Amino acid sequence: MMLIKTTINALLTAVKGLSLTVRHLFGARRARHELDITKDHYFDKQDGVATVQFPKQKMPIPEVARYQLEVEIDDCIVCDLCAKACPVDCIDILAIKSPEAIGKTSDGSVKRLYAEKFDIDMAKCMYCGLCTVVCPTECITMTNQYDRSTSKLTDLIYGFSDMSDTEVAQRKEEWTKFQAEKEAAKKQS
Repeated sequence: MMLIKTTINALLTAVKGLSLTVRHLFGARRARHELDITKDHYFDKQDGVATVQFPKQKMPIPEVARYQLEVEIDDCIVCDLCAKACPVDCIDILAIKSPEAIGKTSDGSVKRLYAEKFDIDMAKCMYCGLCTVVCPTECITMTNQYDRSTSKLTDLIYGFSDMSDTEVAQRKEEWTKFQAEKEAAKKQS
């Protein structure tokens, strides 16, 4: 008796699964209408092809989405807080000290460090947004760019520092000279 119940249950389950598969198979012949994900009953109105036909058709991006990181290097004070907050260490920053203030950011913060290197490895990034939260000058933000496909992994390392090698050497030399002058003045007094 138990064997008969199990067999009937197995057959009913198989028929139910196959009917669902056949329904989706024939439903996929109908074209999907583009619906806005923010509208009510979005998931109730899904019929036809189940996937978005990318790149011809794109999903609307929510306002609070987390995608590609962008850095406004002129507003960066090279405080390194974003790199320290990053749980996967995808942000690599090297700073060069300056003897005097080198300018101000758009929010009025004084810049005293040059960004020798400011790289973000988007292949490692987990899009948590912690770096954007801790940034005091809000120079690092998340954009709505999500499609940066590439076949080379190294193309996903974005460099935001705009210093050339000669400029880096010059800034390091200025700092070394400033330190030497400071030590000489300390010895004289």
